[in-house]
Amino acid sequence: MYDQPVENRKLARRWFAATAAAVAAGIMIQLFVTADVTGGHFTNTTSRVLNVFVFFTIQSNLLVGATTLLLAIRLERTSLAFRVFRMMGIVGITVTGIVYHVAIRAFLELDRWALVADHLLHTVVPVLAIVGWILYGPRRLTSLRVARLTVVFPLAWFAFTLTRGAIIDWYPYTFIDVNHLGYFKIAVNAMWIALLVFALAAGATSFDGWRDRALRPGTLEPDSDGVAMR
Repeated sequence: MYDQPVENRKLARRWFAATAAAVAAGIMIQLFVTADVTGGHFTNTTSRVLNVFVFFTIQSNLLVGATTLLLAIRLERTSLAFRVFRMMGIVGITVTGIVYHVAIRAFLELDRWALVADHLLHTVVPVLAIVGWILYGPRRLTSLRVARLTVVFPLAWFAFTLTRGAIIDWYPYTFIDVNHLGYFKIAVNAMWIALLVFALAAGATSFDGWRDRALRPGTLEPDSDGVAMR
């Protein structure tokens, strides 16, 4: 149960709703911006728009948007599937925000609506998602089991992107471009990203347990599935 005061529950649901709305706005604007682009590898509007969804940034935003929307509707979510997708979204959007601002932002020249979408997807949503998770949780939804399953997200994304790239000869990022790096370096990159994701998920699990104990002094350690025992 989400055993917080009524006022905190209201604030939590509003925060989650605002996060989901920011995701929806960012993706919708990006789709319209992409539809108007000319040239490039994809020669028609449909293929350009659909291609938006293969980017790790967009998929991380979708995970965050879906899970926060569900929390805005009802805070009590305890299924293993939800807990895994919740952590996938939080870790994925954290990686998105860090990598973008450290390694990508300086090389982009965007304006108007493209800049709005960029800020929403790479800055606003990551901040809302991470701060919302820290403030409102919900707590006790993660565990080492959830952290391990979180790694499925980047590995599945790598597998899909490599398979699709081999078919259409196009890759969304340089670090997964087989034509430039070869499969061995791509495999190394996948390993490092999987380790990063697991480290972030494990760190989030430790933080979640610490914060839960700080807020609930009488709470015992969580069990292997992350559900607090009393």
